[in-house]
Amino acid sequence: MRRRRADESERRRAAAVAATTAERARIARELHDVVTHHVTAIVVQADATQFVADSPERVVTALTTIGGAGRRALTDLRRLLDVLEATGEPTTSRTPVGGTVRDLVEQTRTGGQPVELVEVGAQPALPSDVRLAVYRVVQEGLTNVVKYAAGQPTVVRTSCRDDHIEVEVANAAAAVPLPAGARRDLFGGRGLAGLRERVGTLGGELTADEQPDGWFRLRAVIPIVRDT
Repeated sequence: MRRRRADESERRRAAAVAATTAERARIARELHDVVTHHVTAIVVQADATQFVADSPERVVTALTTIGGAGRRALTDLRRLLDVLEATGEPTTSRTPVGGTVRDLVEQTRTGGQPVELVEVGAQPALPSDVRLAVYRVVQEGLTNVVKYAAGQPTVVRTSCRDDHIEVEVANAAAAVPLPAGARRDLFGGRGLAGLRERVGTLGGELTADEQPDGWFRLRAVIPIVRDT
């Protein structure tokens, strides 16, 4: 009996450690997605403002974009912290989405990046974890575009099928060849690693590759499993 109790106690301890580790990983992933996207937008706009200093209207537009990105970052962080405080379990299904793919595209376009949104077919109401994954794929893709291919044509495409949704962010090659460090971030950085894990937990697949025509493509295929 003592041995069985000791074994049960050890199993519970190991389960608690595993759960804590998983929660920490989820927190890090959510914070990375939120902070990186908004801070990148702020930095890019701030750097670009120096080149339009002689145009008051363009300066005002840039500052407005910076202010908007900062406010959205605060809103998203508050939302994430509210989940942490209320539940202690920041799971992907409980983390709310503060906007839509259309919002992301419009925000990026307002910041000066030429982005086209293509939606194929009517998008049904998606399970919350799938909707969040789609949002994060587009968010990560647009963040990388702004960082590494600013000003290059970009296309965000979503397509729904009966049992899965496909989402893709594609952009033309950067005007200046990317350094090795940037290429590592694009093809295997922390953001993509976390995103690949998120999509994988839903039974989906994420790919990031360079096309023969020089365009870079981030693509996810995610099954739509509805609650019964």
